[in-house]
Amino acid sequence: MKNKYKWLVLLLLSGAFFFHQADRALFGLLTKPIQDELSLTDVQIGWINTVLSWTLAALTMVAGFVGDRFSRKWIITISLIFWSLMTVCMGFVGEWRILGLVIPAYLVVMFFRSIATGGGESFYAPSAMALLGSHHKDTRSIAFSVHQGTLYFALMTSGIIVSTALCFLGWRDIFIVFGLAGTILGLSFIWLLKDERQQVRPASSSRASFFAGSFKAFFGNPAALCVTIGFVAIVFVNNAYLFWAPKFIAEKFSVNVGEAAEKAMFFHHLAAFLAVMTGGFVTDKFVRAFPRFRLVFQSIAMLLGAPCLAMIGMSSSMGLMIAMTAAYGLFRGLFESNTHASLFDVVPPAFRSSAEGYLTMVGFFFGGLSGIAMGALSEKYGVRGFEIGFAIMGATYAVGALAMALSCFFFFRKNRVVD
Repeated sequence: MKNKYKWLVLLLLSGAFFFHQADRALFGLLTKPIQDELSLTDVQIGWINTVLSWTLAALTMVAGFVGDRFSRKWIITISLIFWSLMTVCMGFVGEWRILGLVIPAYLVVMFFRSIATGGGESFYAPSAMALLGSHHKDTRSIAFSVHQGTLYFALMTSGIIVSTALCFLGWRDIFIVFGLAGTILGLSFIWLLKDERQQVRPASSSRASFFAGSFKAFFGNPAALCVTIGFVAIVFVNNAYLFWAPKFIAEKFSVNVGEAAEKAMFFHHLAAFLAVMTGGFVTDKFVRAFPRFRLVFQSIAMLLGAPCLAMIGMSSSMGLMIAMTAAYGLFRGLFESNTHASLFDVVPPAFRSSAEGYLTMVGFFFGGLSGIAMGALSEKYGVRGFEIGFAIMGATYAVGALAMALSCFFFFRKNRVVD
């Protein structure tokens, strides 16, 4: 029964992650109609996205600490319900008047999108990944790959869903529908999701000593820090692509926002989905004989993805651009099939939820800078600014590949954890 339930856990968490990512994708897909109605500038949109990332960075560390000490089931459930309700609230944003005080639409959007929704989402990943990892040991890469594959499925289908929905609904209605669906799923978790029977807890009851131990297990661990640099590169690029690619395509190739959203999301995330599913099975097979296989695999994937990103910006035709987004998706998926497994390979079980929190904190703080950077480049140079941005994204991937290689050859053997 326990062996079967681990697959139900994977199914439930994959469902939650679908809404986690689909809700996040909505803003990028609907940026143009939101800007048109609320009169938001590109720099303001960039700050909204960057503050979202910084909110995730600030609160995920807290979420990781909480996830190692309290019920992961309830953390995940409350998180899903809360961020879904905040997504519903996005359907009602605009210039508000409260007690005679005028609050600009820009700040209202930032509150519900960046702070409230981001705050709810921040509590999901540390507990979810630790819970999933505790149920899946020999099948850990497979489980993480399927879970990660849900991200690509959500982003791949969200472009099609939004493109179709815009024919019948306004952008506000789309936020409301997605938010209500996520709320219903969250309520079902009250009965369906269970904590692991023997959730790992730190030996010491002292919060101070536990915090010190988790801090040392992550920040005193060069292998974990190398994984984090790779993750920063992934987040930096993913955020910029998710938030700005639809608008870049719409402006460069003079197509409507619905078509641009579909072109930006579908082929890229289809390739990423197929790659992440394949990558999990491949690494679980070879890592038993060659424990550093994950890091080699990730280094090569990121290195090959770098020129694809630069070519997206340089593409002179829609066909070439779509091919490059798919190639970038392929290498992104191969890398991300092992992101969390690589971290768990070098962090003790008692601190893994905290480690996920630290990973996300650092990743989204620095990775979140891409939102405002791309907004500023677009505001100053127009389409040319986006092209420069994609070249910077390619260079970021190259740095990430170097970090993963350093871990493979210099740090992994000393810091490896077997469980």
